[in-house]
Amino acid sequence: MLPVITNGSKLSFQTTIFRPPGEGPFPLLLMNHGKDRGNPAKQARDRFLALSREFVKLGYAVAVPMRKGFAASGGTYRDFGCNMTDNSRQQADDVESALKALVQQPWVDKDRIIVAGQSYGGLATIAFGARNFPGVRGLLNFAGGLRVDGGSCDWMSSLITAFSRYGAQTTLPSLWFYGENDSYFAHPLAETLHQAYQAAGGSSQLIAYEKFKNDAHGMVGSRDGVRIWMPETERFLKRVGMPTEPVVQIADTPRPPATNFALVDNVAAVPALSDKGRAGYRDYLSKSAPRAFALSSSGAWSWAEEGDDPSDRALSSCQRNSSTACKLYSIDQDVVWDAQTTRLIPPMSAK
Repeated sequence: MLPVITNGSKLSFQTTIFRPPGEGPFPLLLMNHGKDRGNPAKQARDRFLALSREFVKLGYAVAVPMRKGFAASGGTYRDFGCNMTDNSRQQADDVESALKALVQQPWVDKDRIIVAGQSYGGLATIAFGARNFPGVRGLLNFAGGLRVDGGSCDWMSSLITAFSRYGAQTTLPSLWFYGENDSYFAHPLAETLHQAYQAAGGSSQLIAYEKFKNDAHGMVGSRDGVRIWMPETERFLKRVGMPTEPVVQIADTPRPPATNFALVDNVAAVPALSDKGRAGYRDYLSKSAPRAFALSSSGAWSWAEEGDDPSDRALSSCQRNSSTACKLYSIDQDVVWDAQTTRLIPPMSAK
């Protein structure tokens, strides 16, 4: 819980921090999250494991603060409707507050900072760039923006206006990533935002990459997205005088080995599931890797795909609904279930 002062109020922001070995000071990456549908206070904290892992390998400390009213952070989230400038300024206030608190830490190199963000966090990053905060050398924008569905709000025009204003106010270079099949901000809009930003005086490079899985909007949250953003990001980091050489070895997270229990697409072989659970497993089989399916002897189950550690998320979700221990049944294309060490009750029928 990071103590901050934002808009004159003392609050705590729930913040995930990754650090290399040693005392530092380390160059810092501050990564800003997006906004899920629904109540921000019920949004899970973000960790951006794939991105964080790559930056820690390069010797960076990574901080992922949840802004005001999100997850377990203090304060109340404010929504300014179709006014994208006010929306993003409010979020930039929180980014600045978090960074002011972080640079007080002895392990942070105050002169070597990169600020990044995804979706609403990308828009917040671009808005924050207009503050020209000391020590910040560049901005990374992953599918940045904010969309308003329904009603008469012309959110696209409002978003273009906001990007234009920030382009006129910042001296920081930025690198932008938008995918062809982004369900929020596809290439035509991304190119318009980029043109407006540059025409106003902003310094930016747009990487308009091809389709990424089912939706490019979450590319940076996927381990498979590293191949898209990392090469261009390394070149950008070099241009702004930031480290790019690996200094930390990080082993891949161990995973259970594949077993001979069943083929992954054999729905009937999955033990202990009700009819509803088998329907859930069929749904799981249609998902992209990385993915994981977990179940318990009492019939509880859950699956997760993409994002931060789907195995951990599937197990955690399953365990919330189970009186017995949940275990992984499948990871990606493999069945990892060990029937020899797992006692099961008979499969349950739907009621």
